[in-house]
Amino acid sequence: MKISSKFKSIQSSIFCAVSILVLSAVLVVTVVSLRYTNSSIYENSVMYTQTIIKQLNQNIDSYISYMDNIASVIAQSGDAYKYLYSEKGYGATKDENYSEYRQRLVEQFKTILKGRADIRNIGIVREDKNSPSLFDNGLSVRNTYVDLNTQPWYADAVGKYDRYNLTSSHVQNVIKGERPWVITLSRGICNYTGTEAEDGVVFLDLNYSAISELCAQSSMGDKGYVFILDQNGNIVYHPQQQQLYNELQTENISLVMNAKSDIVTVGKGDDEKIYALSHSDITGWTIVGCMNMSELLRNSRQTRSIYVLVAVGLIIVALLISSLIARNITLPIQKLRDSMKSVQKGNFDIEDIEVISDNEIGSLTRSFNVMTHRIRELMEQNVKEQEQKRKIELKALQSQINPHFLYNTLDSIIWMAEGKKNEEVVIMTASLARLLRQSISNEDELVTVGQEIEYVRSYLTIQKMRYKDKLEFEIKADPSITQVPIIRLVLQPLVENAIYHGLKYKDSKGLLTVHGYMKGENAVIDITDDGVGMDEETLKHIYDKHKVNYRSNGVGVYNVQQRLVLYYGKDYGIIYHSEKGKGTTASVVIPGIQEESHEKS
Repeated sequence: MKISSKFKSIQSSIFCAVSILVLSAVLVVTVVSLRYTNSSIYENSVMYTQTIIKQLNQNIDSYISYMDNIASVIAQSGDAYKYLYSEKGYGATKDENYSEYRQRLVEQFKTILKGRADIRNIGIVREDKNSPSLFDNGLSVRNTYVDLNTQPWYADAVGKYDRYNLTSSHVQNVIKGERPWVITLSRGICNYTGTEAEDGVVFLDLNYSAISELCAQSSMGDKGYVFILDQNGNIVYHPQQQQLYNELQTENISLVMNAKSDIVTVGKGDDEKIYALSHSDITGWTIVGCMNMSELLRNSRQTRSIYVLVAVGLIIVALLISSLIARNITLPIQKLRDSMKSVQKGNFDIEDIEVISDNEIGSLTRSFNVMTHRIRELMEQNVKEQEQKRKIELKALQSQINPHFLYNTLDSIIWMAEGKKNEEVVIMTASLARLLRQSISNEDELVTVGQEIEYVRSYLTIQKMRYKDKLEFEIKADPSITQVPIIRLVLQPLVENAIYHGLKYKDSKGLLTVHGYMKGENAVIDITDDGVGMDEETLKHIYDKHKVNYRSNGVGVYNVQQRLVLYYGKDYGIIYHSEKGKGTTASVVIPGIQEESHEKS
């Protein structure tokens, strides 16, 4: 008999299962003895610290190497060499492209500084105080009171082209008006002129942001920290560097520098510390990680390792026991959850969930089955209603025509007949007949773009005869678009809108162009006029619903846009572009490839 059948509620099942697990855990914890010592935690902590320090050392090596790559690119560039030795005529003649060298270097410096917030200054200099120098964005000037030969970053870099020189933290005062604390990386720039002019140096002043961030990422506990020493025991970086310089704090630097191994222990009791060292052959720096012994042993002492093992054992036992108990308890819940996920994704065509118990889950399962049946019925009913509503809306929007246009056209025919203009009467009457035949007699919801354009041609022929001094038109359609299906009476309202609102108020004769073409997978029909155009405010409300005006725009932009969106979807419709005084373009965008039955899709 299944375990779940013994309980009439989920609450009692969970309570019994949790009680068994808790009692088992307490019994196991009580029986297990505390047999492990602090040495285990000490060894693990030392190993962990050494790993972190070595990784940090590698990261700093990579960072310095990257900075050296930047310095090398500048030092070995032709622009730096030519800039330093061109202006004062160290070559045969003064280089006329001196300003170009300088400008390219300035742009290079700006790009480097913009992308690297950890670079405080960048520049190229020579010892000769009258020689050209360049710093940062080209606006900074050299501090003439500084003897570069006394600066380690300069003196140690002159004449060295195969590797960089790296200083510890110092005050950089080579730039006038600045005295930042930085680490300087420098490289020599070789003098190829054959003259006795001294070599130049390119230098990068690095602030502590990148190094501080790398050190901060190394987890050393709440009281642990990382600091860096150079080969002479000078502090390159320390999180309390300011306090050290002000002698408010001390550090065991001599102990670290004289250490015989990578691990050094100092102090006793709560003040006992562990120093883990990692020396870099690339930078010459020593990375030191300091951890507090009392913090390592806090809350654990002789039991930390056993806690881990006991925790693992309890988890395994708990999983085994819960898998046996919870399987029977949660199986119905899992089935119900899976069915709910399927319903959540919109799939209501799922089989009923089998009811295997009489508790709360069983009752909930039966209710869920009834709910899905009811929702499926309501959805089917709603789909039918919405489809019928869409068809009615499309037909209602499509049925609107402009009777005033018919009245004016018939008046024009009568006026031409009275004037004995028989040929014009025949043309206008034939055009009107074709116009009415397509707009009234054609019951199909869809026509081809070619048919719709011919309908517009008939309409424009009539309008041109009515407004001889106001209207010219051109119609061109790529063969690739003529057979694309389109809903009826889309183009004529937009053409009518262009005439009455664009060309009618133009002082001279206007030109209206209808151009159909394929653009990607879409069919596009542009209706362009060179009329008065629209301002931004008018264009902003072009799609708003307005009261129908049968004297100007009986169907209107709103009607056409609604029909296109209802039929094709919100990604299609009319796109307007207009400029006041220059004209307007209305682009009708529809899918170029359509299924045979758009309504079914």
